[in-house]
Amino acid sequence: MTEFLPPITLPKTPPAAQLSAPQPDEDELLSDQLLAGIRSRAAEYDQANTFFTEDLGELVDAGYLRSLVPKKFGGLGRTLQQAVRDQSRVAAHAPATALGVNMHLVWTGVAASLHAQGDHSLDFLLEEAGRGEIFGFGVSEPGNDLVLFGSTTDARPEHSGGYRFTGTKVFTSLSPAWTRLGTLGLDTTDPQAPLIVWAFLERADAGISVKNDWDTLGMRASQSQSTVLEDALARPDRVVRRLPAGPNADPLVAGIFANFEILLSAVYTGIAARALELAVGGAKRRTSLKNGRRSHAQDPVARWRVGDLVIAMDGIYPQLDTLARTVDEQTWQVGPAWFAQLSGLKFRATQNAKFVVDTAIQVAGGSAYNASAELGRLYRDVLAGIFHPSDADSAHASAAASVLGPLDV
Repeated sequence: MTEFLPPITLPKTPPAAQLSAPQPDEDELLSDQLLAGIRSRAAEYDQANTFFTEDLGELVDAGYLRSLVPKKFGGLGRTLQQAVRDQSRVAAHAPATALGVNMHLVWTGVAASLHAQGDHSLDFLLEEAGRGEIFGFGVSEPGNDLVLFGSTTDARPEHSGGYRFTGTKVFTSLSPAWTRLGTLGLDTTDPQAPLIVWAFLERADAGISVKNDWDTLGMRASQSQSTVLEDALARPDRVVRRLPAGPNADPLVAGIFANFEILLSAVYTGIAARALELAVGGAKRRTSLKNGRRSHAQDPVARWRVGDLVIAMDGIYPQLDTLARTVDEQTWQVGPAWFAQLSGLKFRATQNAKFVVDTAIQVAGGSAYNASAELGRLYRDVLAGIFHPSDADSAHASAAASVLGPLDV
């Protein structure tokens, strides 16, 4: 019988105190002490396959989950460009912690972007996130490769204007801790014109259960359990979109795609940055009898490999930074080229990270094969990048369509 998980309760600062509390400076948001603590727990979380409870508590206390919430809503008012750099730093210390927190940051980033455009449909999300609510990302479904443009979850309309959702969501990061869940379902009331319905559910409501089914190769501490919805009710004021099924450029969908791909790319870039650090350390420690017991840092092959890693990392940072700044400055133009750039970034960042980790292991040598080696854990963590949307097929299809046009029907 499947075991179900109760939510973890985290201490919350009262809203009034949050709004009046001094906001941390940029340099104080992620202190060396906070990051060192996060790194010190990563291996234990991974080995025990447990949630990053202590990490999350410290990040909440630091105001990190309010990073992208505008100051008027009790947040820190940081930009996506800043969040990208922050998330890369967190990921370099604990990839699964960064990946889990990412899903909350995606929702707050989308809401902040819509608010800046004059769309107030997610202002409630900003208010609640400013008060300490934690948002999960209930979008991925078994067998749904349409992702944002289709759903296997039934969304049944209520006379009140609300919706009841029935279906299963997978890879729901932050499963032990989220208090709000952003999700989508398909309303087939009119079979000729099905609608994608976007809404938010509350953890305490009936019809929501979380399975204890997360036992993966990597990203174990994210505890991205499956979420089962059985007539789970979204109130009318929490139903934020009813869109025609299929591709569309609605600001909500565009915002989700942009924030998800950019922040996800930041996480995997952080993994790669740490792998490069470990490769450098490994090259300096490792010696060779062939080279007269000299360090591998003096070996031409090892130096070439490390140089290759530096070049690979130098190439990804400008693209990440530029696309994040484009979202911040609202200079993006939704269309085939924009979607191709975003999916291309995600594909490049995750493939780049895998290349860097693979090569770092070659530089470090057999010690990285030890179960307790950090590079060995990064090797498992980085594999998760293959499975996040946009996958390789989707990224290449988007890139081709941006210059060749759509396929003939």
